[in-house]
Amino acid sequence: MASHRKSRSTGTRVAGIRTPALATAALTSVALLSQTANAAPSDDRPSLEEVEKKVDDLYRQAGSATEKYNAAKEKTSKQRKKVDTLLDDVAKRTQKLNDARTELGSFASAQYRTGASVPETATLLLADSPQDYFDQNQLMNRLTGRQKTAVDDYVTQQSETMKKRQEATEGLDTLTDSQNDLKTAKSTVQKKLATARELLSELTAEEKARLAAIEKKKQEEAARKAAELAKQQAAEEAERKRQEEAAQQQGSGSSSGSSESPTPGSSNGTQAQKALAFAQAQIGKPYVWGATGPGSYDCSGLTQAAWKAAGVTLPRTTYDQVNAGTTVSVSQAQPGDLVFFYDDISHVGLYVGDGKMVHAPKPGAYVREESIFYDGESSIYSVVRPA
Repeated sequence: MASHRKSRSTGTRVAGIRTPALATAALTSVALLSQTANAAPSDDRPSLEEVEKKVDDLYRQAGSATEKYNAAKEKTSKQRKKVDTLLDDVAKRTQKLNDARTELGSFASAQYRTGASVPETATLLLADSPQDYFDQNQLMNRLTGRQKTAVDDYVTQQSETMKKRQEATEGLDTLTDSQNDLKTAKSTVQKKLATARELLSELTAEEKARLAAIEKKKQEEAARKAAELAKQQAAEEAERKRQEEAAQQQGSGSSSGSSESPTPGSSNGTQAQKALAFAQAQIGKPYVWGATGPGSYDCSGLTQAAWKAAGVTLPRTTYDQVNAGTTVSVSQAQPGDLVFFYDDISHVGLYVGDGKMVHAPKPGAYVREESIFYDGESSIYSVVRPA
């Protein structure tokens, strides 16, 4: 006879106790959920290296946006002055037009009082296009010499006034576009910096210490590169002098291996020394994007102010400063030269010598002297000698 007893499910034993299959599944799910919960923070959170890269990228993007802001600000300032001049001109020409209209009106009134019949003169004052009337030979033949002069003056003043009004309208449109570009660049800088600050604020004390150690290692490597460049430049200078002495001994009086560096006492050398002295005097002042001194600077604001102190006017932005002189190789860099960085030419420093420069690095930092290899040799875009 078949048994009616239900078969027992094959569970698992936990500590010698048989556990029902359903309970086993539940325990497994709990264990998996627990593991997932424990792993989530580490999986979602970026590594320290990723944070460092993101922050560096954000600072670079903010620097690039700062130069766009500087360019838009300069363009807006120039355009505003241009528009103000145009509006003043329009006001003056409008007054002259009104004076010419008044004079024509006086002729019409006089003719009316004396019974003269030149109704077209009065009519043209109300016309949208007086030229249509002036082109009629019969009217011009009936005007006196003084009246003809007044008519010609009216036509000229109206034409010039309309032209200037059109220029002012177009100028105002351009000014609006520049102001919008300025707002966009400003917003971009602020957003990039805010994101960078947020990322840094989430780091633990231990992570900040590790980040500082990474930065220190990068600085040590940059210093080593600077020392190598200084050694190379010293060797090249020694060779240049040797060749000069050899040429003088031969009586040639020329230097067969002279470098592109300014000779001591030359105008360029003196200006470079003044620019460098000014830049070094700013060390310790804070980086502030868009600033041109005297209390704070951004990178191009510092180099512009430094060379201005030497009597040389540089453009405001890195994009324009890079074209304001002669490009030389890194090994030929001399004190006072401008060192530009990154493919988008968004950073610049003033070369000191021995592979070092003075620059305004980034938000949260201060004007300082450090290796031109601070962000790696590949970050150097070019070296330019102003004046």
